[in-house]
Amino acid sequence: MPVRTSGSGEVGRGRGVGLGLALVSAVAFGGSGVAAKPLIEAGLDPLHMVWLRVTGAALVMLPLAVRHRALVRRRPALLAGFGLLAVAGVQAFYFASISRIPVGVALLVEYLAPALVLGWVRFVQRRPVTRAAALGVVLAVGGLACVVEVWSGLSFDAMGLLLALAAACCQVGYFVLSDQGSDAGDEAPDPLGVIAYGLLVGALVLTVVARPWGMDWSVLGGSADMDGTPVAAGLLLGWIVLVATVVAYVTGVLSVRRLSPQVAGVVACLEAVVATVLAWVLLGEHLSAPQIVGGAVVLVGAFIAQSSAPAKGSAEPVARGPEKDVAARRTAA
Repeated sequence: MPVRTSGSGEVGRGRGVGLGLALVSAVAFGGSGVAAKPLIEAGLDPLHMVWLRVTGAALVMLPLAVRHRALVRRRPALLAGFGLLAVAGVQAFYFASISRIPVGVALLVEYLAPALVLGWVRFVQRRPVTRAAALGVVLAVGGLACVVEVWSGLSFDAMGLLLALAAACCQVGYFVLSDQGSDAGDEAPDPLGVIAYGLLVGALVLTVVARPWGMDWSVLGGSADMDGTPVAAGLLLGWIVLVATVVAYVTGVLSVRRLSPQVAGVVACLEAVVATVLAWVLLGEHLSAPQIVGGAVVLVGAFIAQSSAPAKGSAEPVARGPEKDVAARRTAA
């Protein structure tokens, strides 16, 4: 979907709209874990929870998939990659991690994604990175050490932390693939079509992996406990499907098209803040003072690593995170 416009006024308005969309996406994504964890604790397997989320969203977006069916022939690799990484990968690993560790911790681990992007660019692409970007990576890793309290031998489940790290790897794909083809003019793949088919691909993959026919469907007819308050399971599922998935993905991909992967990634860091605050208020998942400080350092590091990248079209040879030239090659959801 081409979004380049002529005139500084139009460009400014486009960036303003992009920032607004990125903020909505961050808030919507941030509420997914808080709504999903009570359902998981009520008896739903994390993979079944992900399948319900992705399949429900795929059904909502099905009319758009039919409308943009030409994408299957034109960009099959993009649709497959988006479905596997940005949808199925990110959500499956994230939901599996929050079944073992607090929501806020899982998301903060996931926000090592900027560091992973820069590492890939530096050591795989063999391109230099700016000192500011390297500083951001160091801060993010140092802050994460505080979040997981390494001085106490890791205070959280090691498998849960590994699952959250896997979600971070897949999230790299989300930002890169969201930007694929945005400079191709009229030939650019429509972002809504990419999302619709990404959700369909994710639903098919998760159906094989999760085997929903063995799910305890009775959980959806009851209620889930949210820090002592019973909430209808159907209401939580509706929020996850419509707001935390459909609205979150649509606004997120559209924001990347109007801004850039790195700028949208900076705004997306607010997702961790939103999720941590909501988990604190609604789930009673309190973090210690060192963890709060560490979380802030993680976000500052992610911000520096992302915002140190030059604007699109810059010839400056530095690591730019997922960016335009990456369109020739690449990346949850």
